[in-house]
Amino acid sequence: MTKLRAGVLGAGAFGRIHARKYSEDARVKFIGVHDPDDERATELANTHGAQIFDTLDALLGEIDILTIASPPSFHGAAAKRALDAGKHVLVEKPLATDVATGKALVNLASDQKLTLACGHQERLVFEAMGLLGAPEKPIRIESVREGPWTGRSADVSVTLDLMVHDLDLALQLIGRKPERITATARSEHGRTADAIEARLAFGGAEAVFISSRVAEARRRFMRAVYPSGEVNIDFLTREFSNTTSFPLNAAFAETRIGSDPLGANVAQFIDAVLGVAKRPVVNGEEALAVLELALAVDDASGLPSLS
Repeated sequence: MTKLRAGVLGAGAFGRIHARKYSEDARVKFIGVHDPDDERATELANTHGAQIFDTLDALLGEIDILTIASPPSFHGAAAKRALDAGKHVLVEKPLATDVATGKALVNLASDQKLTLACGHQERLVFEAMGLLGAPEKPIRIESVREGPWTGRSADVSVTLDLMVHDLDLALQLIGRKPERITATARSEHGRTADAIEARLAFGGAEAVFISSRVAEARRRFMRAVYPSGEVNIDFLTREFSNTTSFPLNAAFAETRIGSDPLGANVAQFIDAVLGVAKRPVVNGEEALAVLELALAVDDASGLPSLS
């Protein structure tokens, strides 16, 4: 079997993980990386016996599939270049930073029959738990995702950086778009929101999201209230409690998906490209829906999405 040739744009924390996942997959040959930071690119390439490419176009000329793990403000343009070049693309979240670009990417991938996936891998945690197939819909969601300032993804708001995960999960659990959005935010390191609280009314359900990248400590949890009880999830410890009438998988963190959702996301992207799976975990259309909602939250807060 001919191996898929994979490349990575961006040699930061996520780029390094994607490179390792490609290198460990027997169906893939990891070809190389492009990153403006020569030192980071060299370290990543040497780790995996891969090449360094001076430009994205040079990398695209040697690969079949690409992970985009650059700063978020570059996602849309990089994805368009890759799709135009006939490459399958996995974009770390967010898909893009404006709706028009997101729609163009979805249409381009569809027209060229290419796989377009996005890195909302927290969805796989809920899949491993069995929560996505629950027989009830939540009537209230409370979510907190925050941590200290690191400077990572500072080119976009904390909504596009962190809250997107929880917005995606809420859309999956509730199953429809909100009817009303209110939000308050503050910025400490630029124009965009570094801390934000959003309240969304879904008609029969409500959700409160708190995200911050200027908090004192890391916290990642969600409370989902159902007619028969509630589920509380700690994303950091991979533990949950459940008082509802429906069972969930208590050992989900020990499953392949639950223990390594990013790796499972990459693996299913490869499956989709090879035709083994019908689709990636999160396709372009779903990533676009999350992007539209995240931008609407920023708009409600009165602060811009881009720095």
